[in-house]
Amino acid sequence: MIHITLPDGSRRDFEGPVSVAEVAASIGTGLAKAALGGRVDGTLVDTSFRIEQDARLAIVTDKDADGLEMIRHSTAHLLAYAVKQLFPEAQVTIGPVVENGFYYDFAYKRPFTPEDLAAIEQRMTELARKDEPVVRRVLPRDEAVQHFVAMGEHYKAEIIGSIPAGQDVSLYREGGFEDLCRGPHVPSTGKLKHFKLMKVAGAYWRGDQANEQLQRIYGTAWASKDELQGYLRMLEEAEKRDHRKLGRELDLFHLDEHSPGTVFWHPKGWTVWQDVEQYMRRVYRDNGYLEVKGPQILDRALWEKTGHWDKYRDAMFTTESEKRDYALKPMNCPGHILIFKQGIKSYRDLPLRYGEFGQCHRNEPTGGLHGIMRVRGFTQDDGHIFCTEDMILPECVAYTALLQKVYADFGFKDIIYKVATRPAARIGSDEIWDKAETALIESLKAAGCTYEIAPGDGAFYGPKIEYTLKDAIGRQWQCGTMQVDFSMAERLDAVYVAETGERRHPVMLHRAIVGSLERFIGILIEQHAGAMPVWLAPVQVVVAGITDAQADYAREVVKSLQKQGVRASLDLRNEKINYKIREHSMQKVPFILVVGDKEKARGAVAVRARGSQELAVMPLSDFQLKIGQQITDKA
Repeated sequence: MIHITLPDGSRRDFEGPVSVAEVAASIGTGLAKAALGGRVDGTLVDTSFRIEQDARLAIVTDKDADGLEMIRHSTAHLLAYAVKQLFPEAQVTIGPVVENGFYYDFAYKRPFTPEDLAAIEQRMTELARKDEPVVRRVLPRDEAVQHFVAMGEHYKAEIIGSIPAGQDVSLYREGGFEDLCRGPHVPSTGKLKHFKLMKVAGAYWRGDQANEQLQRIYGTAWASKDELQGYLRMLEEAEKRDHRKLGRELDLFHLDEHSPGTVFWHPKGWTVWQDVEQYMRRVYRDNGYLEVKGPQILDRALWEKTGHWDKYRDAMFTTESEKRDYALKPMNCPGHILIFKQGIKSYRDLPLRYGEFGQCHRNEPTGGLHGIMRVRGFTQDDGHIFCTEDMILPECVAYTALLQKVYADFGFKDIIYKVATRPAARIGSDEIWDKAETALIESLKAAGCTYEIAPGDGAFYGPKIEYTLKDAIGRQWQCGTMQVDFSMAERLDAVYVAETGERRHPVMLHRAIVGSLERFIGILIEQHAGAMPVWLAPVQVVVAGITDAQADYAREVVKSLQKQGVRASLDLRNEKINYKIREHSMQKVPFILVVGDKEKARGAVAVRARGSQELAVMPLSDFQLKIGQQITDKA
């Protein structure tokens, strides 16, 4: 007798081995039809998987995250199936699940066209409607290699050939197509109904630029038509908000092949940058941080001590001078430790909080660069807190509250909190890890935050909190972090004098709120669709005269606003007022002030707020109070 325990604690008994599908059928026909797979004692399996001993089982449907991943994984195979039918000479390579979808890489003699993609998607739909069963089988490694060589699938044969000898591999067949895969997969192609192919891109075999280039077809797949349509609408909106497009249209910045992966900031873009930086500088000042500045280039010996030279070398820009090797810093932490080490530190000096707008460089691959979101040269609002173990909790509580206020000021209220706990390979005692993890969790509880646990995702030197923003169209951006580090201060021999008189290594808390300023400004541009809140707008007010007769008065208005600290500009061009209004509206200026003879006579302005068609006339002093309050309130 085999006993199957279900998630609600109930039990079902079977006389012998039983498949996941059979268990689902015993519960009800509805569940049997909905079942995509199962979790047997925590392991994700196919519905055909046979349970041969007592086990805990959860049936997986398209309502579960696991079910959606299975749908996407199986749709990648459906894509390869369709490509092989339409283009038999194409060779299949790999096809994993990625965020919101999947891709599959192909080797083919010519580039795939948009017309090809439409044909492939149509064939995928036809194959899905056949509702062909997806069947798993297992072969010895060498037999599987010969199987794919005979099929002419040399890339698959190479993948299998890299698996240790003597191992078995699993294959999945649907109709006339068979693919190498660990699985699991949906039980039949009829479960795949809501998908769309998105684009074709280049990719190197096994990610190595020395290898041949392949064609990568991206797609998305969802559990329902509404989810698919919602995702496509979100992509349409995201395209309108693309920071690269808005950066050009609003004259904020540009990117140039003379310096790939770095940003050329234009005056208006640099104004936004300065607003963000100066705001964060006030945050440092008001919350007990001492601002420091470290050098850009540090000796190889330091990076060897920290472990970066061995583990991060390929991502570092290096140089040589007088037979010494140096690296442009990819992060600011070692420099802050060197500053901490200057002079004797006492327990009375702790916690000691350093902050830096530190410019870093990382040698990101060209294919991974993306506007100002993913660059090679960037500046972090980097902070490090040197403290004792007992200070971890209060420091983390204060930091989470501070981070929430900063994000709210920038227009983000929806934050996702995740605690990444100890990995299998780590340093430090379990007692210290217990204390650090508890401190991070308790800090989120104290702030009233709902959080997720990411087991094993912490760094080898300590656990961390990841703070992820959700933007106006539902996308998620991981920005802030709080990392507990037991290692680096010890590696670089940083110590303080404890109350007992002994020398101890401080705990180092690595924290960033906005992270890369470049990336954060890109997120802000997309969050606000380029229409920055008044306090961040590079031009806050444009004063436009109707005729030359109001030119002097318009200049007085601009001068008065600028004296107040408002970023105001003057438009006295010989153009019709409607043209001026339309042009500045397209530049997303928060306020356009129109002045004619009536406004001049009354010391007033006709105010057009961004997004409004109406011009409200008010005394200039009233408008100054209004905009001053909005800037102060960060409205």
